[in-house]
Amino acid sequence: MEGKKVTRQNVAFGRRIRKLRKGSGLTQELLADKTGLSTTFIGLLETGKRRASIKTLQRIATVLKVKVRDLINF
Repeated sequence: MEGKKVTRQNVAFGRRIRKLRKGSGLTQELLADKTGLSTTFIGLLETGKRRASIKTLQRIATVLKVKVRDLINF
């Protein structure tokens, strides 16, 4: 991941996504399928190696049945 830094915020966000995903009984594969994202991208989000756009946050929040602010409230 050249030129991109993994920040504490990204890691905290990733942990929050993972916690909510698991709490919903979803695997990374199921979340990816329901959001139209790749499993690889979900994994990268959960490890803090990628950031999510607003559109992606909305898609994930919808599937997890939470508000966007619940994804970033850590």
